[in-house]
Amino acid sequence: MVKPNGIWLNFLAAQQSILVGGQAIIEGVMMRVPGAYAIAVRNPRNEIITRRTPFVSLSEKYAWMKWPVIRGGIALFESMKIGINTLNQSADIAFDEDSSGEKTLKEKIQSWLGTAFALVLGIGLFFVLPLFLTTKVMNVEKTALLFNLSSGAMRIAFFLIYLWAISLMKDVKRLFQYHGAEHKTVYTFEAGKQLTTDDARPFPTQHPRCGTSFLFIVLLSAILLFAVIDTILLWLVDGEMSLKLRLLVHLPLIPLVAGISYEVLKFTARHRDWAWVRALAAPGLWLQNITTSEPDDEQLEVALKSLKSAFGDDLEKYEGQTYVAEAIG
Repeated sequence: MVKPNGIWLNFLAAQQSILVGGQAIIEGVMMRVPGAYAIAVRNPRNEIITRRTPFVSLSEKYAWMKWPVIRGGIALFESMKIGINTLNQSADIAFDEDSSGEKTLKEKIQSWLGTAFALVLGIGLFFVLPLFLTTKVMNVEKTALLFNLSSGAMRIAFFLIYLWAISLMKDVKRLFQYHGAEHKTVYTFEAGKQLTTDDARPFPTQHPRCGTSFLFIVLLSAILLFAVIDTILLWLVDGEMSLKLRLLVHLPLIPLVAGISYEVLKFTARHRDWAWVRALAAPGLWLQNITTSEPDDEQLEVALKSLKSAFGDDLEKYEGQTYVAEAIG
């Protein structure tokens, strides 16, 4: 396998930027490019089914949504929306279910409820529970930095345990292989190589703009941001801050944390030649040893076909050039 440092030389030399990213889905990959996103999924008959959906980001429609930090919140919202939609589509194809017609109201409600449950569970596990345990178990409520370092450490520990636990599941292992295929495909495109399995195979499965790295940066950013905010609040309320008040303040600020983290991720991806930036990005890349695995050629074929389908007839305009891709992949 080509070492990541060798690949990043091409990545760093790129002068152009383009919104290209993706996500592993059930037995397939979703790829997003300017103006569209597409999925490619292998069904039980070993056929690769592709679906392309035109899509224009809100940040392309409204100039103020391109502002730093705000664009990160928009990107996160749109990525979640597209991710959930394409995950449902991939399930229909991978399990060979009839999805040619419009989903019934009952199916839509079930999908919405499932999404809402996942969001509530995630916020509860990674934000509410660490605040609760730090408040009830540790006597550090009056020290903003120590409190947030403690709750942040719990949050990171829960995140690591969660990733390790799901990585043991057979279906998730397959998903992580497709995650690796998605990264190899994005690398291949960014380096100006041909979108073939032979050209994609040598690239690493770890990518500096991965969603895993993004989530880890979110966890770190939350410690610093909430420490500053809690310091101000403790001064305003004479050194007394209840769990309820912390929840009321912290939870609505999660989009702000995500927006700041998005800017940090973009910065680290563009400045990999700086030693301190590589050190900052290293933990996120290490985590990808859990969330990505080496794909086989059939999985690479699916990822490559997804990107080709997303570009459609515009692929010739972009192929063969080097880029710094902008989307979280």
